[in-house]
Amino acid sequence: MAEMDERLLVDSLQKQEAQEEERDAQGRFLKGVSGNPEGRFKPGESGNPAGRTPGSRNKATESAEILLEGEAEALTRKAVDLALKGDPMALRLCVDRLIPPRRARRVQLANVPPVSSVAELSPTMAAITSAAITGEITPSEAAELARVVEIYARAVEVTDFDRRLRELEKEYAESGA
Repeated sequence: MAEMDERLLVDSLQKQEAQEEERDAQGRFLKGVSGNPEGRFKPGESGNPAGRTPGSRNKATESAEILLEGEAEALTRKAVDLALKGDPMALRLCVDRLIPPRRARRVQLANVPPVSSVAELSPTMAAITSAAITGEITPSEAAELARVVEIYARAVEVTDFDRRLRELEKEYAESGA
């Protein structure tokens, strides 16, 4: 290993000596000169065009897996023991694994009329707003429902625009113009 390090150092010094005329007094490369004698990558080309090979894994992850191989059960047991003894970090770790993160709940609003046209969107938004104000739903749930109403309104607008455009095109074609 030391021989390899020494060889790398010698190679590096030789390269440095060969390029001394292209460096300033502090040893930095002059403007427009790089350490790569062939220059920079060509525009549009990377140093690794193929990219990372599929299935290749992070070296740190592989090292950690090798170190922990066969120890998962013992580590889990230790974390549980520490949690039972009152260690707050171990307790949090165990509880986070036992209880899944809370997902969005189903929202049921009693006073929201079924929406089948654009005219019914205003009462729907009023019901969502009043449910948020009274605490029946959270403000984030109200915002999410408002987005759903907005998407519905856009869909209706697009459908209506398409229908009117087809009618105009049909009239234009029939008029013979």
